[in-house]
Amino acid sequence: MINNLLVTNIDHILDPQNFNGLYQWFFNLLDFLSLSDYATHVVTAILLVSSFTICMFILDYILKNFFLVLVKVFSTKTKTTFDDLLVNNKFFHNITHLIPITLAKILFPIFFLGFPNMTKFMMSVTDILFILAITLVLRSLIRSVRDYMKTKPRMIDKPLDSYAQVFSIILYFFAGVIIFSIVTGTDPIKFLISLGAASAILILVFKDTIMGFVASIQVSSNDMVRVGDWIEMSKYGADGTVLEMNLSTVKVQNFDKTISTIPTHLLISDSFKNYRGMQTSGGRRIKRSINIKISSIRYLDADEINMLKKIQLLAPYIEERQQEIADYNELTQADQSMPINGRRITNIGMFRAYVTRYIKQNPNIHKEYPLMVRHLQPTEHGLPIELYMFTNTIIWAEYENIMADIFDHVLAAVDYFHLEVFELPSSDDVRHFLQNNIMK
Repeated sequence: MINNLLVTNIDHILDPQNFNGLYQWFFNLLDFLSLSDYATHVVTAILLVSSFTICMFILDYILKNFFLVLVKVFSTKTKTTFDDLLVNNKFFHNITHLIPITLAKILFPIFFLGFPNMTKFMMSVTDILFILAITLVLRSLIRSVRDYMKTKPRMIDKPLDSYAQVFSIILYFFAGVIIFSIVTGTDPIKFLISLGAASAILILVFKDTIMGFVASIQVSSNDMVRVGDWIEMSKYGADGTVLEMNLSTVKVQNFDKTISTIPTHLLISDSFKNYRGMQTSGGRRIKRSINIKISSIRYLDADEINMLKKIQLLAPYIEERQQEIADYNELTQADQSMPINGRRITNIGMFRAYVTRYIKQNPNIHKEYPLMVRHLQPTEHGLPIELYMFTNTIIWAEYENIMADIFDHVLAAVDYFHLEVFELPSSDDVRHFLQNNIMK
């Protein structure tokens, strides 16, 4: 098979009329080796290809370290943003791929002048690489146009990503057709006609593959999922790290070390949660509630307030709060003989103020992200007090320890504010019930 690829007609190989000047120079250079003509042809072709490869590496280095740098510098100095988008989407980087491919297409017939079948094979390879390079260039151009249109106010509400995906799919389709025609030697028009006739059968037989192919393009284009992302898809029992993505399936290693396999097209048709944003932000959210028994919520008397002043985090707040309430009650001439008149300090308010200050001084809590202690809608389970904050770490074990330490302290502190945590039923309720029944 190799001999067939290298040579079909030894007379054609040995005919000096077919030699190019460059090829002839290399060929004559190897006379001192005293090789046969056939061996000299092989060595000449190897030397030429090796020299070309070295030159291409040097050219690639020059283009990446000089040409692309100059383009990037020039783009930053222009007023338009379109050239910046071209740089960001690797338009010029992909154009540089065309240079070595074009040179290869010109020089390979010289390098393999003595081997017509090899020349034909290498020309087909360079044609395929050329189509792929053109596809990358056009894809970068499509993305650059999409990003540029997003900067226009009148295009903000338009589905530009969808348009870009449609053009990309069309581009991939025609590139695939041309590459197939090069490999098989079939006329692209005839191939499209035959493909149209067989499309119904192909769609039926390769339905899952086609859906996976389209989905993989959409997932890749929108950067929805990457290998290494933590995703959660509860409907299919997936909650872990993406190990592998291919045309038909996505493999997810769950945190219990099991593997969930999800069809790729479901990432488009169903919803899922990707934690990449959390992982790149450097903070992870804590959102958990403590249910307070509503019957334990009340106003605090002076002695209880003075006792709470011993809490160092609360002392400045209580002083400020007392002054604010006193000024308000004096301004409104509230009748202090009835506690409900005017404004007073409540135990639940003090508790929220304390928890807020305790969280703020915790070194493990991210100070640049939202932080609050808030009421939620009261329910039959009491009044939920929700703690909403972000840790400054995304490591799971550290996150759980930080959250546990905070709630250990907060739950232990509830009693100092004369509050009760709701239980169903609470131990106090059971105790009171038993005591009342025994007394009766």
